[in-house]
Amino acid sequence: MTIPPDKSFPVTWEELHRNAKALAWRLSEMGPFKGIAAVTRGGLVPAAIVARELDIRLIDTVCIVSYDEFSQGQLKVLKGVPSDGEGWLIVDDLVDTGRTARAVREMLPKAHFATIYAKPAGKPLVDTYVTEVSQDTWILFPWDIEPQFIQPIAKRRNG
Repeated sequence: MTIPPDKSFPVTWEELHRNAKALAWRLSEMGPFKGIAAVTRGGLVPAAIVARELDIRLIDTVCIVSYDEFSQGQLKVLKGVPSDGEGWLIVDDLVDTGRTARAVREMLPKAHFATIYAKPAGKPLVDTYVTEVSQDTWILFPWDIEPQFIQPIAKRRNG
């Protein structure tokens, strides 16, 4: 599947860092948290930044596979966290359709769920987020892309 360029939202490392820090600011008055459960793989980098900013040293992972490069497939839980989530913070990069968020919520029902980006279908499942994007937007995270030339929008539309 090819992502239409006008429906993609590329995020740089600098933007991701700034938004993860903004997420930490929003969370700073809600703690303290016992630990962070990072949703792999996308939540690892934001979780590291949030952990640094909130001085959280206990970090675990919830390992779920649901995406390939361009589409969401079957949900598969590879590793959970042995807790109900009481006092914990779940961190992910994005909530999209909500399928992954629902699975994580079932594992950690008492945790606070935070993401950088939220799409309308998944937004009700998170407690805190920084930026809302439309459901049909594909976010291109910095670990998935490299800089390259792309035609201006006007030239892409005209042929």
